[in-house]
Amino acid sequence: MEAFINKKYKLSSSEKFDEYMKALGVGMMTRKLGNTVSPVVELTKSDDGKFVLSSNSTFKNSSIAFKLNEEFDEETPDGRKVKSTIIQDGNKLVHTQKCDKHNDTTIVREFEPEQLKMVLTVDDITCTRIYKPVQ
Repeated sequence: MEAFINKKYKLSSSEKFDEYMKALGVGMMTRKLGNTVSPVVELTKSDDGKFVLSSNSTFKNSSIAFKLNEEFDEETPDGRKVKSTIIQDGNKLVHTQKCDKHNDTTIVREFEPEQLKMVLTVDDITCTRIYKPVQ
């Protein structure tokens, strides 16, 4: 993952994001806004070994700090409170969100030199978002 630390990626394309947000119970106005923004994602690492994954856009900025393989409390950008765990699988970060009120969600972020591919899954809905490097 070291090769992808401090690289910024901007959303380039998105498929089924509205359906994904709807399955999570996100309201129509928030979905409309969410579908219009192109966030910039960046993965950084602090001195204490924690990773920080941030997503910044004109609509909302969010970040999560985590250690690999350790459960942590997360409030998602749409306001859900979940228990999350992120594991590393090669150049992928596999992010599992467990929630009492909604079904569990999986977010796989695959880091490559030319793109960041994010695959979000809830129930039988799979959303794919492609981010391109920002120079």
